[in-house]
Amino acid sequence: MSTETTAPSTSKVVLVTGASSGIGEATALRLASEGHQVVLGARRTARLEAVAERIRADGGRAGAVRLDVTDADGVRAAVDQIVTEHGRIDVIVNNAGVMPLSRLDALLVDEWDRMIEVNVKGLLHGIAAVLPHFRRQGGGHVVTVASVGAHEVVPTSAVYSATKFAAWAITEGLRLESDPGIRATTITPGVVESELAEHISDPEAQTAMKTYRRNAIPADAIARAISFALGQPADVDVNEIIVRPAAQR
Repeated sequence: MSTETTAPSTSKVVLVTGASSGIGEATALRLASEGHQVVLGARRTARLEAVAERIRADGGRAGAVRLDVTDADGVRAAVDQIVTEHGRIDVIVNNAGVMPLSRLDALLVDEWDRMIEVNVKGLLHGIAAVLPHFRRQGGGHVVTVASVGAHEVVPTSAVYSATKFAAWAITEGLRLESDPGIRATTITPGVVESELAEHISDPEAQTAMKTYRRNAIPADAIARAISFALGQPADVDVNEIIVRPAAQR
């Protein structure tokens, strides 16, 4: 079915960043199956197009845009283009993130910088791009995908946890500063099946993560939480949902 399918009255226009795999892909698939117009953003365009085509083949509505969240101008241009094509943007799911864990004394400064660029500045770029449209529309929803690392620190997670605490704090600040029509939700996953752990270069962190990830839950568990937050009436703002494996303590 083409992207011209008639949208249900509850349909939202949703941008999902980091949508080429993991939580982002699962979120795009679920929201599209529920009738929303989804736009998938990430750097891996071939993966994006494959997911978008899967959605369209199942009767959903999806577009794809190459998106590097560290590029503020690029994020703003992508959001503006979505508004031009669809008349509005209702939701941004700020999901793009990296997790190259390491001890501080490993001195992997480039990896620290990358986490700050993607996990913190990337979130800010998304917020900056959508807020003018949300204010003009009189409403919108910012969803931040954080981590249980926002609430705990373990050896090798100091910088990662700092970026996720920052993500939580930024989203909470947005909630406090915004008019009631603009909602803000932090989704806080525990151990989830994803590619994040594959990019850990520090040997000690790699070993620890193999044990830590033995009880991972599917990415769709997080997508369901996002769907729940988006599906609430306009007078309900779900501020945070923590979702982790039952076996994770």
